Amino acid sequence: MRIASGGIQHETNTFASTPTTINDFVRDSNCGANLDGGSVIFERFRGTATIHGGYIAGAEAEPFELIPLLCTRAQPAGVVEQRSFNELLNRFLDRMRTIQPVDGVLLDLHGAMVSDQHDDAEGAIIAATRDVVGDEVPVVVTLDLHSNISLRMVQLSNVIIGYDTYPHVDMHERGIEAAHLMARIVRGEVNPVQEYRQLPLITLPPMQCTLREPMQSLIRRVNKLEQQPGILTATVSMGFPFADIPDAGVSILVTSDNDRELAADQANRLAQMLWDLRDDLRPRLTTIQDVIQYVRDHEANGPVLYADGSDNPGGGAPCDGTVALAALIDSGIERAVVGVLFDPETAAQAHAAGIGSSIHVRLGGKTDDRHGDPIEADAYVRALCDGRFVYRGPMMQGIEDHLGPTATLVVGGVEVVVTSVRRQCLDAQILRVADIEPSDRKLIVLKSAVHFRADFGPMASAIFDADTPGIHRPDFDSLDYHNVRRPIYPLDTNTVWQPV
Repeated sequence: MRIASGGIQHETNTFASTPTTINDFVRDSNCGANLDGGSVIFERFRGTATIHGGYIAGAEAEPFELIPLLCTRAQPAGVVEQRSFNELLNRFLDRMRTIQPVDGVLLDLHGAMVSDQHDDAEGAIIAATRDVVGDEVPVVVTLDLHSNISLRMVQLSNVIIGYDTYPHVDMHERGIEAAHLMARIVRGEVNPVQEYRQLPLITLPPMQCTLREPMQSLIRRVNKLEQQPGILTATVSMGFPFADIPDAGVSILVTSDNDRELAADQANRLAQMLWDLRDDLRPRLTTIQDVIQYVRDHEANGPVLYADGSDNPGGGAPCDGTVALAALIDSGIERAVVGVLFDPETAAQAHAAGIGSSIHVRLGGKTDDRHGDPIEADAYVRALCDGRFVYRGPMMQGIEDHLGPTATLVVGGVEVVVTSVRRQCLDAQILRVADIEPSDRKLIVLKSAVHFRADFGPMASAIFDADTPGIHRPDFDSLDYHNVRRPIYPLDTNTVWQPV
């Protein structure tokens, strides 16, 4: 049994001003300038908490021959430049043609990529794959929980399997699930039938977190459903609301073994449960001033975490917002950290000056005018590093990554980790490599919406969702939609929905 695999992954924030190019994929994939497949992918992903790590483990357990052709991703940002998208897709397809015939294809996609010409870039990838392998070869797709799933994606795939967790700590398991299900399809043991429901509902990241209610109960329902006879898999995709496209929002998929009526009934039940929870999925935000006061009023057994999701690079934001940092400096609060701030210019300045130096900085606020102004101040260079680290927390565990030249500065008494590469601060190693032990700090501003909870959460005494400005702000009033389908709740409060 010969199974090809590949992936081109991007979560596109259409409100972001910085376009995404092939150079971003090369920088962020760590698979060489040629974005090689084969042994490079096996070496990078084997034994890691990733989808391709799961594909590899599943292939070895079945066993079948896995032929990884391409696995590339870029940090979320603005729309993917079409020429770059075409180059990446053609590279994958050219490699696919050289290995024909195959018995199946595993596609490791995100589900919220937008290019200059494709609102539904994943649909375009699946369609192009079909053109090469034909209609009879099974295609199994794994998607992020934030996928904006289109009808086209469903119609062109045999099975879609979405993550069950946010933070995404089940990627390895979903990769294994996809590999095992692929083998069963190829052997003729099952005949998957998918039922898809797209709800007129759009939700924001903080309450999509599966460590919190109501998502905990919803995912328990999904997992229980998957244990029922005749059900192969089920997916709840909460969507990515920062993509202004028609398919943005919530969708449901239930896949049965050749039983359309069963799949349809369970899809309706699951969709109804989610629709009934719609008001519970609206976040409550807290200002940095209120959090500073909370820290002063409470003795804590661990750091207070302030999730600055509006400036989350994991959702396409620039990661150089200064609003929270400016408030910390003005307050004079002690043992506070901002992790991390993307500012290659200031990082280079600090490296040129050296540890122990004092430098005058123009820090942050350089990408656009939506995340605060640059901070002009004197800064002490406390630590320097090359920014290389390995994820040790539950999410992406075992993957090597880099922040570029990184500096730990002290500005007005506040520690700031300044990086040369945009990265979401979702793993404590990102601070530890910069000589900061997060468990020793009092207040940490994290440029992350939810993913930080997997690794930082257990050490926290309290967690607050930030009320700060930005292109990833979890507040629909700050988003100017033009293309999303209407009516949709809560943009249109009188929206109704009925099961099919």
